[in-house]
Amino acid sequence: MKTFIIAEIGINHNGDVEVAKRLIKAAKDAGCNAVKFQKRTIDVVYAKEDLDRLRDSPWGTTNREQKNGLEFGEKEYDSINSYCKELEIEWFASAWDVESQIFLRQFKSTYNKVASAMLTHSKLLEAIAEEGKHTFISTGMSSMEQIAKALKIFDKADCSYELMHCNSTYPMPPEYANLRTMETLVNTFNCDVGYSGHETGLIISCAAVAMGASSVERHITLDRSMYGSDQSASLEINGLKKLVEYIREIEIAKGTNEKTITQTEINAAKKLRTVDDLMD
Repeated sequence: MKTFIIAEIGINHNGDVEVAKRLIKAAKDAGCNAVKFQKRTIDVVYAKEDLDRLRDSPWGTTNREQKNGLEFGEKEYDSINSYCKELEIEWFASAWDVESQIFLRQFKSTYNKVASAMLTHSKLLEAIAEEGKHTFISTGMSSMEQIAKALKIFDKADCSYELMHCNSTYPMPPEYANLRTMETLVNTFNCDVGYSGHETGLIISCAAVAMGASSVERHITLDRSMYGSDQSASLEINGLKKLVEYIREIEIAKGTNEKTITQTEINAAKKLRTVDDLMD
């Protein structure tokens, strides 16, 4: 089974469509299956007092200005949609509110995504599930009971899904990875389970694939030193290329559960074993 590799651009475009396009092109060139963004209706997701809070950013001195500066609208997503079609790479976005989910429907993406923070947002889950698109559901910050409650919504709507094991720490230290949870999720919910990683480096994501992850999602950036809360837990372009290369090699190396003797081993045996050994 080939791992579905998602390059999460999220808000690492910093409100610049040209940066987004460079990241899309990098993901395509690296061999990713899809890129993912995030969509929010600012006044729905955040309280007024939070938006009015002072915050220095490239866009101004309030939290509202920062949030608005990071948000793409219809014009920007039209451009992204056209560019992804041109490059023949899938794109989709995780909505953080119902209004954003309805906004995204116009682009007719193949997939949907539930962000870890939204797993307990029942009305949003219902809006996503009613579309019937295969949905990636991240499980960071969530208990098994919360996951089960969310999946009931998708089961009721007969909407296909796969879970993504996740720890919502940015960046995530290795001791928080707890990759064996993937086995627990598979056995409990009888569905495919992928991995959404926020660590630095490649080893943990590769280990997740070796352990059977059906999908892998990693944040990507042009430069980890760029402005933004997600940048430090993101892969730069060369790292993304290496990750895809390593994942595809791991898939080949996993092979089957059948013990075989390759022709190269037969040739080696003729050189390294005695005649009596070969006759056993």
